[in-house]
Amino acid sequence: MELKQRIQERLKGTRPNLDLSQARTGGITVESAHLADRMPPERVRPAAVLVPLIDRPDGLTVLFTERAAHLKNHAGQVSFPGGRIEEQDASPLNAALRETEEEIGLAREFVQVLGYLESHLVFTGFHVVPVVGLVRPGFSLKLDEKEVAGVFEAPLIHLLDATHHTTRTRDTPGGTVHIYDIVYGDKSVWGATAGMMMSLYRLLK
Repeated sequence: MELKQRIQERLKGTRPNLDLSQARTGGITVESAHLADRMPPERVRPAAVLVPLIDRPDGLTVLFTERAAHLKNHAGQVSFPGGRIEEQDASPLNAALRETEEEIGLAREFVQVLGYLESHLVFTGFHVVPVVGLVRPGFSLKLDEKEVAGVFEAPLIHLLDATHHTTRTRDTPGGTVHIYDIVYGDKSVWGATAGMMMSLYRLLK
């Protein structure tokens, strides 16, 4: 089955999860579930990102951003476009599309929403909903240089290849955790972004 069709079928009917109580029973990535007990619900900040799958003629690619070096949180890291869910946002989807437009100028009319991956908890207090979108070519980008240092695309088939997945351990107050790294050329996708990519990987296995 074609990869694009498989993604569409596996994501069909999925819904966004902002319920921390599901951390131990599903709905949150296994890479971040250990944070649930250390994140009191009243302190959790809901957020959403767009996982942009560009529908290129020679196969799907994933569009990543590189965060500006001066940012308070996750400076310089490879990430998906997105951010905090604000009061004016009707849903995580609305927040993901709004933040994507603000950060990189990708207009929402180019995005076909396919569904949602497992939520991911971040040690800085964010509960992130990943929205998967199929992006039609022909778009133009305009980066917000205050937040984004650059963007790049990586072939999805490369990112899903387990031979490119490595893990390392990190000691935290909650115990030892495993962090994924997915390398593409001189770029390394790791941390929360890699955790969300691994959620897509498991969905498609």
